Amino acid sequence: MKQPLEGVRILDLSRVYAGPAGSMILGDLGAEVIRVEHPENTDSMREWVPFVNGESTYYMSANRNKKSVTLNLKTEKGKKLFLQMAEKADVVMENFKTGTMERMGLSYEQLKKRKEDIILCSITGYGQTGPYHMEPGFDPVIQAIGGLMDITGDPEGEPMRVGVPVVDMMTSQYVAIGILSALRQRDLTGKGQHLDIALLDVQVSALANIASSYLNTGTISKRIGNNHSYIVPYQVFQTKDRPLMVCAGNDRLFEKLCHALGKPEWAQDEKFKTNNKRVENREELTEKIQAVFHEKTADEWYDILAKAGVPSGQVNNVEQVFHHPQVKARQAVEEVAHPAVGTVKIVKSPLRFSEFGIQTKTHPPLLGEHTDEFYEKEFGMSKDELERLKAEGII
Repeated sequence: MKQPLEGVRILDLSRVYAGPAGSMILGDLGAEVIRVEHPENTDSMREWVPFVNGESTYYMSANRNKKSVTLNLKTEKGKKLFLQMAEKADVVMENFKTGTMERMGLSYEQLKKRKEDIILCSITGYGQTGPYHMEPGFDPVIQAIGGLMDITGDPEGEPMRVGVPVVDMMTSQYVAIGILSALRQRDLTGKGQHLDIALLDVQVSALANIASSYLNTGTISKRIGNNHSYIVPYQVFQTKDRPLMVCAGNDRLFEKLCHALGKPEWAQDEKFKTNNKRVENREELTEKIQAVFHEKTADEWYDILAKAGVPSGQVNNVEQVFHHPQVKARQAVEEVAHPAVGTVKIVKSPLRFSEFGIQTKTHPPLLGEHTDEFYEKEFGMSKDELERLKAEGII
């Protein structure tokens, strides 16, 4: 069965994580994604540890279902060749510093001259406008500037960075949504457009209820560890052996939790009866609940709470995640043949469609793995021409 983006060609100039992870989503949906990489100064993500037979596992995490073609855009021949490539593309993606595409003669206006309905997606730290628009943007810096670090961590501790590049990951999803929307609008209007996606914009939007609270009441949320600012109990408790996250998100669930803990009277106590009261008396209630949780293991409590209908989950390390029965049942991991490694294990797309299946058609490509094949097919280049361009540092 055909995939939704079959026939869509994307030239991906982006590097590191937000852009490549975004184009991977589109590749999963059937788009032909062609990574256009410098022959030598490659994506730094290819150089990040750990390695398997010389290939970065970091790079592998964001680059399945793509081809890799080398091209030196700092040369006139390289720019000319890229513009020819753009004539046959639907989308160009880039995450250079603001103004770089213009300086290379590859601006949206230049691309439009070659293909009127082209879509250009520019991904930067701060966007194409504003006082910071020329600054480089990295995920942890945006976590800091965008308020995420200040609300992450223990109340008495330092601001904490989230353990994965969460801003990059969120941005990659907006990249995919934005490009899909631009493609759909092109279907309706026949026009392409320039997408301006900034990591900082994404992070500010992700402040969610924290932003709404400040904007409408002036409340500045602070770090509260594994607790929730406005819901109690909604936090991690230490059991006999390891931590357990418990989410009694409303009064009904709190009553169920009290019965599961063998303390039904707590649900009727005026100090704890409503969520607002529980927030007021957080410290006292947390101390009482914690004392009970110490009596059994996390697995024992999970079974008890599951039967009671109270959401909870053991705090797992990465190894435990991939041995979790639900993760296994959802077949989250698959093995893919790889020319340098033999086989690599990757985490599949989380999308599950009823009418078609997402397929991993190609492994994360080696640098320039498809260069000869692509130029031969698209431009009819001979072996001699390819060798000459390589000798000149063009491809």
